[in-house]
Amino acid sequence: MSPPPNPTVSKTLGALLGVHTGDSLGATLEFMSWREIRAQYPHGHRDIIGRGSFDWPAGHATDDTDMTRAVLLAYHALERHNQDPTPGKVDYDIARAAADWSLKWFLGDWPGRNKGSWPRDMGNATRVGLSNYQLSLNPTTCGAGQGSAGNGSLMRCIATGLFARSKEQRRKESVAISMFTHNDARCTVACAAYNEMVAALVEGKTVEEALERGEEVAEDLDAPAVTAAIRRGKELSISTLAAQGPGPDMPDHTSGYVLQSLKVAVAALRDPRSFEDVLVDVVAIGGDTDTNGAIAGGLLGARDGIEKIPEGWLETLQFRDEFEKLGREILTMQGFTST
Repeated sequence: MSPPPNPTVSKTLGALLGVHTGDSLGATLEFMSWREIRAQYPHGHRDIIGRGSFDWPAGHATDDTDMTRAVLLAYHALERHNQDPTPGKVDYDIARAAADWSLKWFLGDWPGRNKGSWPRDMGNATRVGLSNYQLSLNPTTCGAGQGSAGNGSLMRCIATGLFARSKEQRRKESVAISMFTHNDARCTVACAAYNEMVAALVEGKTVEEALERGEEVAEDLDAPAVTAAIRRGKELSISTLAAQGPGPDMPDHTSGYVLQSLKVAVAALRDPRSFEDVLVDVVAIGGDTDTNGAIAGGLLGARDGIEKIPEGWLETLQFRDEFEKLGREILTMQGFTST
């Protein structure tokens, strides 16, 4: 009889692959309305089949997973740096490293891409931020600016919640890694609050305790709009939204607004059903389905662990093996047992 899974490892890998799973499941439906999805998939979209607006191969990463990979690689390199005994080594800048990996993706130096090729799918703030970073190489000044509050940094941020070594670092690094593309406070603080929830879930806290910690971060960082989004998300029902369609909180059109995605993720986290059933309903709402799926999937994976993600979904994912390998190696370098 095999030993029970290590909870820290299970939840960490569940979070990483929850993002990838939600992204790849939702990619098929991206830009479709609730009504269109309901007509085409009356019992829910339950298989990772690719296609969609950008004709994705099944299980292929979209920009959500690709940029999550960029941040994950930055944390892996950070831990390798920390293991290096060389005296006088240069301090490691996690935001710069994440921006450098993201720039590689932007320029096509990426698995499954040709160098110089343009990303198939990319938000405007991400494009502006990485274009600016290519010129300045300064991750603190290249963001798209105040008023640009898309979900493109929230979708990629989960590695900070999993691997930052303290609460203070988690907040600081969440903000810094958001800023190189999305420096509006709604984005930076949403990332910090989300990552606090992720960390709490991996620590074994209850869903309500995790949400309380996320709210505390939003309040401490003086972001009332983020606090309000978390509280409103706690009042929403994912199953109702999937069955009846989005209401005033969730306009029935494509939206990449960061606080809308945060509300969906919070509502998903509070839904006690299985990882699969909740995620199917998240993408059934329509709109920015891959990103909403990725953000919600990360929280659900941190809540439930990798064992609760359907194997049929996992086996399709482009970066499954790499995400598992990197996640385990980071935990080992941080002193956790990886079994």
